[in-house]
Amino acid sequence: MFARIRYFVDGKGTNRTMVRLRALLRSNEFYLIPLALVIGTLAGAIVTLMAEIAQIAHVVIYGIPIDVRLSANTYINPWAALIAPALGGLALGIMEWWRRRLKISSAVDPIEANALRGGNLSMRDSVVVSSQTLISNGCGASVGLEAGYTQIGSGIASLLGKFFNLRRNDLRLMVGCGAAAAIAAAFGAPITGAFYACELIVGVYSVGSAAPILAASLAGALTAQWLGGAPYSIEIPKVSAVGVEQYLALIGLALVTSGVGIAVMRSSSMFERLFKWLPVWLRPVIGGLIVGGFALVTPQVLAAGHGAMVLDLFHDMTIGLVAIIIALKVTACLISLASGFRGGLFFASLFVGSLIGKFFASVLLLISPNFVIDPLVAMLTGMATLGVAIVGGPLTMSFLVLEMTRNVDVTAVVLAGCIVTSICVRFMFGHSFSTWRLHLRGETIRSANDVGWLRNLTVERLMRSDVGKVPSTTTIAATRSEFPLGSRPGIVIVNNSDEYVGLVLLPDLFSSDLDTIADEIQIIELARLTEIVLIPEMNVKSAMAVFDEAEAEMLAVVDSADSRKVVGFLTETTARRRYVEEIDKATRGVLGALS
Repeated sequence: MFARIRYFVDGKGTNRTMVRLRALLRSNEFYLIPLALVIGTLAGAIVTLMAEIAQIAHVVIYGIPIDVRLSANTYINPWAALIAPALGGLALGIMEWWRRRLKISSAVDPIEANALRGGNLSMRDSVVVSSQTLISNGCGASVGLEAGYTQIGSGIASLLGKFFNLRRNDLRLMVGCGAAAAIAAAFGAPITGAFYACELIVGVYSVGSAAPILAASLAGALTAQWLGGAPYSIEIPKVSAVGVEQYLALIGLALVTSGVGIAVMRSSSMFERLFKWLPVWLRPVIGGLIVGGFALVTPQVLAAGHGAMVLDLFHDMTIGLVAIIIALKVTACLISLASGFRGGLFFASLFVGSLIGKFFASVLLLISPNFVIDPLVAMLTGMATLGVAIVGGPLTMSFLVLEMTRNVDVTAVVLAGCIVTSICVRFMFGHSFSTWRLHLRGETIRSANDVGWLRNLTVERLMRSDVGKVPSTTTIAATRSEFPLGSRPGIVIVNNSDEYVGLVLLPDLFSSDLDTIADEIQIIELARLTEIVLIPEMNVKSAMAVFDEAEAEMLAVVDSADSRKVVGFLTETTARRRYVEEIDKATRGVLGALS
């Protein structure tokens, strides 16, 4: 008995248990479900905590009632509106200045982590980003907490996944579980959370990923409900059925929101350029003062806008007032993000989209009094379609409306509008807001689909370094004696400085046409592809494009783009075989098969 106790105290028993547990998690997707439930519960609790902290900050700073959202107030103290965002911005500005001074790299978000890093997220960075998001929203900047929710949920999932040494595909799946639980907890909508993860974080729908993601999403929503209710839950009364004649009008609304979404994303880079001439620590201070100035016109520009959206859904408003709120809210969001505040546009896009729907219904009524569409249906359609345009995920937004209204008829027209918006934005722009911001940083990804393996599969990893080299002045006969037929696919020709000048394939070298002149002709006469080479940093896809363009079977690899020093060679067969192998491995991961 005492020996067994010492066995576990020494850690040997614990280590063996962990090894068995890790092996179990890696053996079948079914065993990932308990881990997903743990992730969902933790994410749901943290989301609820963050929402409560933000609400308490609003109450303390702005003196609002504890049960009223900041953006739903009819009056805000002018001094608080101006000072609070500026001070919050100063805190964030100092943090960013300090990060740059210490040369710490920018935090990676869940989409980038799953697309390029196999789900590898830094927990420290996730905590920092979530804290900055909380500061931004808490001081009243026009951003939502959703980015912080998904960041911390995904960070926890990645931490646990790395602790259990999960495979690449399973780690990406767990990151999706963390994001799903966070969104489900925030909106009290588990199906929405699950589709958010599939469409935006994991990047695919698959049989193998469905159960863990749904489990995490349900755990997150139930945990938030048990702790006091979903922070962003919205109760929609019974909505009237949508007639066939109204479909075309609402599809027209989807096209309008597509244009607005593209304009918002295009404008983001312009707003960032406006702040670049300021010191980094001062940018959010100026941004906070501007947002505070907008709040003096209407408090609805503050924070995410949840309270304002619930307020505006059921109140009559003039067309002019709706237009002013739309313009101010969009501008406030862009200024907040461009100046350095942390946060997302998930709920802000829902809020602005609902106002666009209300505006659209009012304008349509003025143009054609006999053609009336339900303003609430128009608001729901505008909400979902602008969400698709900016955030992405047509099924995510459609299921959000379904879980809000529990009305299949309304969800059908919303789904049609979301599909139209998705196609329109993809065709005309090609990005969601998250991937557009990555694009502005130099990344080329357009979704969370796993392309990290492609970037990691470089020419340096594929090439052979035992390259056969021969001086350009060597005769064909001497080269034949040094490199027998079949010893290698080809040889590289170099000059006196050992720099690349071309290559020759061995079948060409041993051509019978050269037998009579082999002692007279130098190898340089057979040189091919004198200007076409590969460099080690190229990925396999870029290398295959070079092979195709050159119609080559083998290419030399030089040290860099500015160097002609040969470090290896790569054959087209090797590159294509490895590419197909990695594609097959990724496909099996998508389908839920064991790799």
